[in-house]
Amino acid sequence: MEPATVLIVDDELRVLDALEAILAAEFRVVRAAGGEAALDILRAENVAVIVTDYRMPGMTGVELLRRSQEHAPDAVRIILTAYTDVDSLMEAINTGRIYHFVPKPWEPNDLVLIVRRAAERHALGRENARLRDELEVAYNAARRDLAAVRARPLGFDTLIGAHGGLRAATELARKVLDSDTTVLLTGETGTGKELFARLIHDNGGRRAKPFVAQNCGALPESLLESELFGHARGAFTGATADRHGLFEEAHGGTIFLDEVGEMSPAMQLRLLRVLQEGELRRVGETATRRVDVRVIAATNADLETEAAAGTFRKDLFYRLNVFPIHLPPLRERAGDIPALAEHFLGLYRTRARRAVPSISPEAMARLRAYPFPGNVRELENEIERAVALAEPGEAISPGQLSERVRVDRPAAGTPSTLNDAIEHLKRRMIEDALRECGSKTRAAERLGLTRQSLQQMLRRRNI
Repeated sequence: MEPATVLIVDDELRVLDALEAILAAEFRVVRAAGGEAALDILRAENVAVIVTDYRMPGMTGVELLRRSQEHAPDAVRIILTAYTDVDSLMEAINTGRIYHFVPKPWEPNDLVLIVRRAAERHALGRENARLRDELEVAYNAARRDLAAVRARPLGFDTLIGAHGGLRAATELARKVLDSDTTVLLTGETGTGKELFARLIHDNGGRRAKPFVAQNCGALPESLLESELFGHARGAFTGATADRHGLFEEAHGGTIFLDEVGEMSPAMQLRLLRVLQEGELRRVGETATRRVDVRVIAATNADLETEAAAGTFRKDLFYRLNVFPIHLPPLRERAGDIPALAEHFLGLYRTRARRAVPSISPEAMARLRAYPFPGNVRELENEIERAVALAEPGEAISPGQLSERVRVDRPAAGTPSTLNDAIEHLKRRMIEDALRECGSKTRAAERLGLTRQSLQQMLRRRNI
């Protein structure tokens, strides 16, 4: 390894000779008799350490160190000064980037030690810069690779359950990939309808165009209308500029309308016009705009029953129900639970940086037996929680599962006796009522029970 180069600067020849004699045994020494000569050397040499006197004619040591930053920004700077030079010390401090002050007269051994540490500091800074550059290159390469992976559409074969409980749904979806047919996805909340819609888009003929999604139950009617169809400037308070809606944003691509059954009758009529005529009108405008959008809708409600009851427009139902695909609840495809659980385990142990290697057989048995009223979304939340609670290096055990999941119950499937079937139905109805009502009082009212009776049933079933 070549010795570090040290630049010594002083206007007195005897001082330069003394400094060189002290440092030359360990470092490559270059010397300059003044500031301008030193700057010439810095332009030509790769200098690790600069040692300069403060008081020199023409250019002070502080001025030299300040100007040296242009030519040797990573050089470590040392200034020689007398204790009596209080003003010079303050000036040097204010310039910053001064590694050390060496008082005159100096001790040779102390000076060598100071310069040695300065050279080590320079070498460490160079190595850190090199590592930063390497990491930046690696990081940018990883970002490009990740972007390429994200840009590559996932196939239905990558969907967990595509050859299991979702086989019928995926086989139907493959038949409409390259058409513009409107698709209606049905199934309970949490069964993955948005993911399924995205797979249809990503593998279909519109994959190069946008995919946009909107939950129709998440916004009040006025905001949903503006979000979907856009608005003109001044159409309502706060509309300070023209804005296109999601239908225009999805032009040429696909729009996914989740919980479409939550739309008001007026919004249903506006959606029907888009489906029938392929045109829309922004809020506050009279002119119509043409859009070319494929619609994939989703609902957890029975729209056919609602249409028959008059709570959902029949003509819109028929327009949406061109190609229905049902996504079964997780309790009807318990065979997919182990693969889904392992997938979420890998996802959340990476995010949380926790060494949780696996799910114990006992915990997996509890997961398979639980009916999961919240479906895949509930399973994902359960695994995320268990990863947070698990001890590093140990598999997830039943103790890390939620109380409602770890309680002993028969394996998923058809109950073996009438009593089992009744008990299973009671538990499902209680859990559904609690989840949907949000309080025990309202859940009891829905179930036709008193609050005290419901409390007793909860205790008996460990809910």
